Amino acid sequence: MTKKANFAFGPGVVVRGVVFRENRWFVWADGAGARSCPECGGASASRHSWHVRRLHDLPIQGAPVVLELRSGRWRCLNERCARKTFVERLTTASPFARKTRRVSDLVRLFGHAAGGRTSEKLLARLAMPVSDNAILRQLKRHSYERRDGAPLRAIAIDDWSWRKGFNYGTIVDLERRIVADVLETRSAKETAEWLKQHAEIVVVSRDRCGRCAQGVRQGAPQARQVADRFHLPAELARKHERHMTRISRFAGRPKLPAVPGDRQAPLRGERGLR
Repeated sequence: MTKKANFAFGPGVVVRGVVFRENRWFVWADGAGARSCPECGGASASRHSWHVRRLHDLPIQGAPVVLELRSGRWRCLNERCARKTFVERLTTASPFARKTRRVSDLVRLFGHAAGGRTSEKLLARLAMPVSDNAILRQLKRHSYERRDGAPLRAIAIDDWSWRKGFNYGTIVDLERRIVADVLETRSAKETAEWLKQHAEIVVVSRDRCGRCAQGVRQGAPQARQVADRFHLPAELARKHERHMTRISRFAGRPKLPAVPGDRQAPLRGERGLR
């Protein structure tokens, strides 16, 4: 059953029909966008054929929406251009995308906040089914597009792994708060080789790993090494806990006795502090 309604899919998109079938909404629309060749930039008025795309859009009344968008394919009139035909560009969706821009933005925000698997479950309840792998690909694509080629000045090096037990080194741009690179292995040699390619680095934040410190000294001797915000208070708390186990609870009392499960009991035994 076809119904008429007012939909806003973006500028240049005209809805031709709507039908509810198979527990989802199907919307047919025509799109009119830029008719300039993406290769040479020349405008065209010679139509070649029609191009139809199937895009997933925001849900309607709790049901998924499939937008079948028809746009024109045009001939490039520049004989020197390597591209013979092209599809007019629309602001509704990116080229070769399967989702509209507004759905892609929601998927990216969910993935950034909750991760892949959790976002997959939440988006399914919101009638926007997306796999966890697609969510992660959306995050990686957005991070790649944000790279502006600016030099790195302050970076952080930390562990990250695809699988449990397999460690890799992650290099993060502290000024832009984005991942700069992911090393295949976390070794002093590979870290030094990577740092030698970025001589503009002046600050390196790291944990207390000796391999990382050695790699920074070899690859970026001009950089200042600082402790990151996680390991600095963690080390302070560990030192404080060790110190508190060696003092008495009240004045005139002996050293604190060991309790079951006390991690400092072996240390006090070695030093004669039982």
